[in-house]
Amino acid sequence: MFEKSETLALGSDHAGYELKEFIKIKLSESGYSVRDFGSYSSASMDYPDVAHPLASAVDLGQYKAGILICGSGNGMCITANKYAGIRAALCWEVELARLARAHNDANILCLPARFISAEQALETVLAFFATDFEGGRHQLRVDKIPNQ
Repeated sequence: MFEKSETLALGSDHAGYELKEFIKIKLSESGYSVRDFGSYSSASMDYPDVAHPLASAVDLGQYKAGILICGSGNGMCITANKYAGIRAALCWEVELARLARAHNDANILCLPARFISAEQALETVLAFFATDFEGGRHQLRVDKIPNQ
């Protein structure tokens, strides 16, 4: 579970800009503090230009968790998972978000803006932040993720 006192990292490319703005407002209204990594408009841009700084900041511990949004969610997710301490999960419904947190200790939620409604995205985000990692047998599996 992520505390409302913790600042969350949020970013999108142009395809996810409108959804990012919606999520940012709703999280703020719910009491969360948000750091916006961009994009800052719907003008075409390259998703790695947002995914790298956000994932790096989460990886370095500057933020406990983040949300990345692009058209399919895939580009952001692939880029974020290049960082050793990142477990980014592409989710488009509540149960996937819960399982990503509970079983995989995911720390970045990736959303597919072109395949999810704003309301469903918000429910997915809130479920992600409200779910604790279960640890136990799942911790043993998460420990095997890094390529050493």
